[in-house]
Amino acid sequence: MRTKQALTTWVSRWVAAAAVLVGMMAPGAAQAQAIIKVNDDVNVKFGLLLQGWADWNQDTLSSGYAENLFLRRARFIMGGQVAKNVTFFFETDNPNLGKVPKALGTGFIVQDAYLEWKIADAFALDGGLILIPMSRNGLQSAASQLSIDYGTFTFLNSAPTQSSVGRDTGFQAKGYLVDKHLEYRIGAFQGFRNPAVANVDGGSRNSFRSAGRLQYNFLDTEVGPFYTGTYLGKKKILSIGAGYDTQSYYNAYSGDLFFDLPVGTAGGVTGQFDWVHWDGEKTFTALAQQSDWFGELGFFLAGAKTQPYVKYEKQSFALSDSTKGQKRFQVGFNYYVSGQNLKVTGAFTKIMPNNPATSSTNEFTVQLQLFYF
Repeated sequence: MRTKQALTTWVSRWVAAAAVLVGMMAPGAAQAQAIIKVNDDVNVKFGLLLQGWADWNQDTLSSGYAENLFLRRARFIMGGQVAKNVTFFFETDNPNLGKVPKALGTGFIVQDAYLEWKIADAFALDGGLILIPMSRNGLQSAASQLSIDYGTFTFLNSAPTQSSVGRDTGFQAKGYLVDKHLEYRIGAFQGFRNPAVANVDGGSRNSFRSAGRLQYNFLDTEVGPFYTGTYLGKKKILSIGAGYDTQSYYNAYSGDLFFDLPVGTAGGVTGQFDWVHWDGEKTFTALAQQSDWFGELGFFLAGAKTQPYVKYEKQSFALSDSTKGQKRFQVGFNYYVSGQNLKVTGAFTKIMPNNPATSSTNEFTVQLQLFYF
């Protein structure tokens, strides 16, 4: 029985590897953008993001591996312009489709949905379902990550603030100053809404959520709703940023450093460091006070179209809760068949809990990405 189970396990792994090889041999994706143009002020374009994962995640109790073949992201994307200086972006997602507990009929959710009225480079107004402007990693495009996914602790504020993977409904002012080197984002968002109390009030009488961010680019500029995780040596980027997120007694603060620099004709080096301090206080008691660190470093080899990288994460609580934290180390590589349009990523992650009674675990992941927008 054990022999049969082992055989099934190895067959599934080889099938997953074969699927990746097929993807690597596929022709390059088209680079041009298909646009439906009505006139000079009105146009619409469409896209998609598919990220298929083969994942083996070790269990702390049995030391066995949970095996999953699933779609980490399945997104339909639409954007465009509806009037002069008025643009929109809409994106759906059916995340973790097929992962245990398997539910293939869960359906799509609205991931992003907002419009932007650009009055000038120095001032634009966004409204809708928007990424909270705090950390750089939390504002990066899922299609251009250096490592295989976002930081483990990047979106810890989502559950207590009743948000959706770092997004919340509200309004945001955004602009670029100093020849577009200085960016600001500041907004008011729905946040957590107090429930109704019978015979007292109808609920939702608490204050709104506020969040903001400043970023300065010393070399090339970055303009747009999402940051790029790696430019593959095509731009010279050196930026520093800081942000905050608050509602009632809850506060979070962040600081980050990002660089992406070409190295002659060989390729480019990408690095990022993010720090976030969370304190749910009595507003969100489930979000314990902690400081989380995220760092990654990769080198793109242009000739081989590969990008080895390392990532390190640390979750640190107060001394009274010191055993609750953990460290994570990841080593991986990206193979760019056709830039970000068709990419293969492999990663090994080591999860090391601070609690000595809990064993360290491993995770092996292979991703095949198809992106077009």
